[in-house]
Amino acid sequence: KQDYPNGLYIVIVMLSNDEPCSSYYQHVYRTRKKNVTLLIEEKITKSEYLAAIFAGLGFCAFFYVVTILLACISYIRAKHKQPRERSMLDDSIIGSPDDISSPVASPSYGIIREQNVIETKDHPSPLPRTVSDSSLDEDDIDMLTDAESEKEIYRTKAFLYVSDLARKDMRVLKKKSQLYIWGLLTVGVFYAVPVMQLVITYQNVLDVTGNQDLCYYNFWCAHPLGPLSDFNHVFSNISYILFGILFIGVCARRNHHHQLAVQADYKIDKYYGIPQHFGIFYAMGGSLIMEGLLSACYHICPNNSNYQFDTSFMYVISVLSMLKIYQTRHPDINASACAAYAALAFAVLLGVIGVLAGTLLFWIIFGFIHVISCLLLSGHIYYMGRWKCDLGLFKRFKAWCLSELGDPWGIFRPMYVDRMVLLLLGNAANWGLAIYGMIWTPRDFASYLLIIFLTNLLLYMAFYIIMKLRHGERLQLQSVVYLVLCLLGWSAAIVFYTKHTTTWELTPAHSRQFNQECILLHFYDTHDVWHFLSAGGMFFGFMVLLTLDDDRAQIPRERIPVF
Repeated sequence: KQDYPNGLYIVIVMLSNDEPCSSYYQHVYRTRKKNVTLLIEEKITKSEYLAAIFAGLGFCAFFYVVTILLACISYIRAKHKQPRERSMLDDSIIGSPDDISSPVASPSYGIIREQNVIETKDHPSPLPRTVSDSSLDEDDIDMLTDAESEKEIYRTKAFLYVSDLARKDMRVLKKKSQLYIWGLLTVGVFYAVPVMQLVITYQNVLDVTGNQDLCYYNFWCAHPLGPLSDFNHVFSNISYILFGILFIGVCARRNHHHQLAVQADYKIDKYYGIPQHFGIFYAMGGSLIMEGLLSACYHICPNNSNYQFDTSFMYVISVLSMLKIYQTRHPDINASACAAYAALAFAVLLGVIGVLAGTLLFWIIFGFIHVISCLLLSGHIYYMGRWKCDLGLFKRFKAWCLSELGDPWGIFRPMYVDRMVLLLLGNAANWGLAIYGMIWTPRDFASYLLIIFLTNLLLYMAFYIIMKLRHGERLQLQSVVYLVLCLLGWSAAIVFYTKHTTTWELTPAHSRQFNQECILLHFYDTHDVWHFLSAGGMFFGFMVLLTLDDDRAQIPRERIPVF
């Protein structure tokens, strides 16, 4: 009544024949009649609206409260244990640089002793204070005396340790890591603003014309509010935003405690544990926030044309998560922010082309690009960034084959077995997806592309955990709990996601036969529940990555293997 104070017209348009309503053509009778009964009833009351909204906020607030309580408990326990742990740290863990300048592993592992690089005990280098110096250049302060020649030696050994791939200045690497944050903000603003403008235009056209066939709503559970025709599906995306903010807060707290530890003893940041870079973590939290905003925009008027808005930042989350796993033990050779976002931009471009022109020719071209990209990336990962695809590639390949003539079977014997296993599994999965796409040409290209990213992320994360256990490392209870909650959250979310309430295979009008009633508080349907559960699943997945290597915090980097 508030939206239409002067009343409204309900127009029923008859078809000229029954053909659109049936799979076969019915005879057109001279007199065709249809009795229509219109029943207008109130959906839910204002109090039910508020109860459902606060229940959704309460779901997210519960995790905020638990996180704050855990932080307080952790702070109290750390304060009580600080004197004893400080003594242990001084006596046994943080020794002098002379004590750890030589690797612990056997010389047969090929570790090369570095001379005159690590400071002596009598002349320790002070904690760097020029962190904000924009004139720092990676090549100028590389810790290797002869950067290019010795990188070939360090990065192509049969057995690598984190100390071999964490030799560059921490200030430069941290600044490079922070570029992920600024890149995300730039991409997010330029992507979100036109998207908002477009979907608001959709909503205005729907209101002015009354054409209900523009958007695929679940009309049996679509609660309007203000200018929005389907407020509940827009609002439920707040879970992504709140969980993203929570994760950024957790990262900020963790970063703060790490900086305090480094100020107490700079050697912690230089010689022990996994190198701490939080730039990608912050970008992951920001991506989760952007996913919530763009998914909300998509649900203002959901249809096949703007579904890419809902998936674009899922691509970003998947890629950033894989980059973070790789950066953990390969800090010196991780991809730059510019290269990562350029690759994502190309993926989004392919997504647009796939939606607008998903012909067989496109699928063949995309499959070819997919396979070639996998091969190039495999070469880069296998040879730790020392493999180059240039005009001299075939010449180097010929020289390598000639060098192996004395032992022909050596060509098929991998030097890096663990990496080879990972790459074989990854290529098998990606080639399978490429072949599937070329044969069946799925209509929903955006979801297909998302499956590719998620499959690679799951394979890499599983490989990392298995290799961690294989090398005698352990998962702390905290990480195990997060992993279990992540699996439970995603399992439940997928169950609700598969309960479709609309389908793009039909027109919006015919799609209404799949509409379903609300299942929660007379306000949320299965897709809303998917939003809440998947947001929680992603948050716990992020927490797994954040805490996965906490057991290595006090281990010298010469003892932490690379895989």
